Amino acid sequence: MMWLDMLRTPMAAPETPALKAMRRAILWSAIALAIAICALQPLRAVLGAGAGGALAGLVLALVVLVPVYVIAKNRADNAYLDASLAAQPDAEGAA
Repeated sequence: MMWLDMLRTPMAAPETPALKAMRRAILWSAIALAIAICALQPLRAVLGAGAGGALAGLVLALVVLVPVYVIAKNRADNAYLDASLAAQPDAEGAA
């Protein structure tokens, strides 16, 4: 028996390719935002007033992607948990 089998709390659902892509998009957007904030002066020199728009676009992407990902991941985890609980034998009759 593996140590993972001995855990009493259910683990998360396996990650689908769509959820994985969305998670990576969130991470890369956050990294790009952090880099853009640190390099704001050079961005303003190159893009002018568009630098603020670029930052706003990254923030908007995160504002949209994060809730969509959280809802989709929560639904996948709940479906996985429901399926795993339905597959287990009923423990009510066990003494």
